[in-house]
Amino acid sequence: MFKKILCAADGSDHSIRAGEKAFQLARLSQESKVDIIYVVDPKHSKEEVLTNWGKDTEDARKEQLALLIQKVKKSGVDFEVIFLNGEPGPTIVDYANKHNYDIIIIGSRGLNAFQEMMLGSVSHKVAKRATSPVLIVK
Repeated sequence: MFKKILCAADGSDHSIRAGEKAFQLARLSQESKVDIIYVVDPKHSKEEVLTNWGKDTEDARKEQLALLIQKVKKSGVDFEVIFLNGEPGPTIVDYANKHNYDIIIIGSRGLNAFQEMMLGSVSHKVAKRATSPVLIVK
């Protein structure tokens, strides 16, 4: 089954649902582990710093993932949170391909308002370029 699961998250409703699916799959095998990956896009990091002025930006990122982390702890699944820097789509693909995941689970749309018009560009890039199976969650 799926023992090595990558869940891409950004704190959006879609990524929360993707996380829930990842945790359901992980509970099917005691050896499963979920790596929750959060990619910091340098194009938006200035905006992130200004929005969270006076706070540690890493703490702000953890706040965005707080609900997801709460849910994974409640599920009892083994997990790790990984923060990376780069353009989200290519960074997720590169990390996933280098670490040979059994499955990648990602929300269909993220926090970017433009992505509301179509299948999220990040999920589309991941689905096209990843070597592992990709589950896109609405």
